Amino acid sequence: MISKEEVQHFAENGYLHVRAVFSEQEVEDMRNGVDRIVNKAAQSRYDRNHAWEGDYLEEKELKKLVLKGFHDVHYQEAAFTRAMVHPNMTSVLQQLIGPNVELHHSKMLVKPPENGAAFPMHQDHPYFPHEKHTMLAASVHLDDADKENGCLHVVPGSHKKGPIPHIGQHYLDQKEYSIEEGTPCPAKAGDVVFFNYLTIHGSLPNYSSRTRRNVLYQFRDPSDLPVKQSHVNWGQGLMVSGEKPDYQEYKPEKILQTR
Repeated sequence: MISKEEVQHFAENGYLHVRAVFSEQEVEDMRNGVDRIVNKAAQSRYDRNHAWEGDYLEEKELKKLVLKGFHDVHYQEAAFTRAMVHPNMTSVLQQLIGPNVELHHSKMLVKPPENGAAFPMHQDHPYFPHEKHTMLAASVHLDDADKENGCLHVVPGSHKKGPIPHIGQHYLDQKEYSIEEGTPCPAKAGDVVFFNYLTIHGSLPNYSSRTRRNVLYQFRDPSDLPVKQSHVNWGQGLMVSGEKPDYQEYKPEKILQTR
């Protein structure tokens, strides 16, 4: 559980750092899950480098990668399913979103040492706009993160500006919104940083010799409908707390038709 002051902090600033949500063993289970996913993907035709080209390489050559990303990781490893319904996670979500909480998607991001790319400042809103803006991200840290290895930076209170036009839908004008001017959010492994999808955020490159691994979940109130059909995932619609206000069908063929 989080305090009323922390709930108010999220409402006012658009983000909240909650410490020790997951135990050392739970973090280790997720780390191992990340490793297995990357290794299996590298042997398949589904290998992905998130937004940048690249292949998964041996540890000695890992620095050549920029950023490794895979969506819907809870369909690959049970550790990620346990994490999103963990009592420590859902108790926070219930206070930030409400009694009914629905998963939109999950993904993992691996920022490799020494050459892990920056993520320019942006809002998540353009990717999956919703009517009531209840969507938030829960960034689960699997490694200690600081400014040296590219921790998250946020602009407190920026969610109150509402949707902001992005360049090519992806990023804000970096002359107006620089990562360096954001507030850094250093965190320990097992911590979770929650932030509204309208909160401006980004991260600097990983200049360290340490990998930075995160699992990111996007959650919403199930009554908060998308403005348009976008960013459809197999995991979309899974309830992690409470109930849906209406009966809805979720069929794979309907999802595939939108891709």
